[in-house]
Amino acid sequence: MGTCISGIREGRLSPADYEKNFTDLHPPLDRHQALVASDRCYFCYDAPCMTACPTAIDIPMFIRQISTGNAVGAAKTIFDQNILGGMCARVCPTETLCEQACVRNTAEDRPVEIGLLQRHATDTAMERGIQFYTRPERTHRRIAVVGAGPAGLACAHRLAMSGHDVIVFDARVKPGGLNEYGIATYKTTDDFAQREVDYLLAIGGIEIRNGQKLGRDFTLGELAENFDAVFLGIGLAGVNALRVEGEQLTGVEDAVDFIAALRQVDNKADIAIGRRVVVIGGGMTAIDAAVQAKLLGAEEVTICYRRGKEDMNASEFEQELATSKGVMIRHWLQPKRVIGKDGRVAGIEVEYTGMQDGKLAGTGETGILAADQIFKAIGQTFDPASVPNLRLDGGRIAVDAEGKTSMARVWAGGDCIRSGEDLTVTSVAQGRDAADSINRALAAAADPAVAVA
Repeated sequence: MGTCISGIREGRLSPADYEKNFTDLHPPLDRHQALVASDRCYFCYDAPCMTACPTAIDIPMFIRQISTGNAVGAAKTIFDQNILGGMCARVCPTETLCEQACVRNTAEDRPVEIGLLQRHATDTAMERGIQFYTRPERTHRRIAVVGAGPAGLACAHRLAMSGHDVIVFDARVKPGGLNEYGIATYKTTDDFAQREVDYLLAIGGIEIRNGQKLGRDFTLGELAENFDAVFLGIGLAGVNALRVEGEQLTGVEDAVDFIAALRQVDNKADIAIGRRVVVIGGGMTAIDAAVQAKLLGAEEVTICYRRGKEDMNASEFEQELATSKGVMIRHWLQPKRVIGKDGRVAGIEVEYTGMQDGKLAGTGETGILAADQIFKAIGQTFDPASVPNLRLDGGRIAVDAEGKTSMARVWAGGDCIRSGEDLTVTSVAQGRDAADSINRALAAAADPAVAVA
């Protein structure tokens, strides 16, 4: 029966059910399917899909290459702009980015399948082991990158393409950041995150040092003193609290920890899940946690969000995915009190909300949802303690248009800065662009001994 804590237990399903439930959400296109899908593209001159892509991939170009049987060339077009194009093809909310902008929507209400076509191209190149980039002669410039997530890896790769030596420091035991620890398991199967990291590192000149945390094992000042430049891609480490009575009860968990644990476990049956699960939040993390709770065998899964459907950060596609899996999404509810029994979660008292004078407010009307497990997914927070000398903007690192921070020779990008959406593709763009800025700054210096502003 597995370990049982109140209504939370392991092994709710058969091995066959776990395997079926956690198969690839969007199976890849085969060659014929890719040719058919690519034939629907108009190859627009001023393509709105390209404008909608944070990494500005030449989408009409790579789709045309696929249509002519040149999937490898298409991969090169993609990787030139987004070296993590394989993961982005899997996890990007294409329905709100490139595919939403597709002109096919006007007449047919069905866009070109850009995400699947991008995956077809990048998978083809990776599966054949084709490398498009070689590291030039070493410049003997040393760059420190803190964080081996999408921003840090994209920055490191672009710097290695210029011949610099890059040392990537990461607090976790594996590189990959959000791609490795924060994405729903059914969106990226077969250990793809690590295979993509290996593909990226094949260029050479990039050393990853795991288990190294900024503020604990080294300081920003030490990095700035010992390296020619520093890039910070440290993400968001904290999780917002519910700030209600009973939050400390057994069974109240962080959704990000739940998702990370499920990503790293070998046997899905080892993850304990409740019979009745409540998820608090309205973003992608809430959806990922809720859907996976259902896939693990939870009988009832309810998402409670304090505002309306149109205000949820999760896309309409993701919301529909959740409901198709049996998740109930309830709007205009906020947590008021976690109800416990013998130190464990037994339910949650929620309060109905509404807009009063343009502001969200509780109505005073309450209700109780039975629950033996509650996941908090109400946003993550940035911890500024590790970067005490940097100027902040809205609680995150302040940067200029090129990613430069308030400290000389230090750049930043990804979720730790307040710019753009907290998406893998946005982080890649910021890491890539910061690397280009670092290259320009290094080139402008008279010699390696000159400080780079």
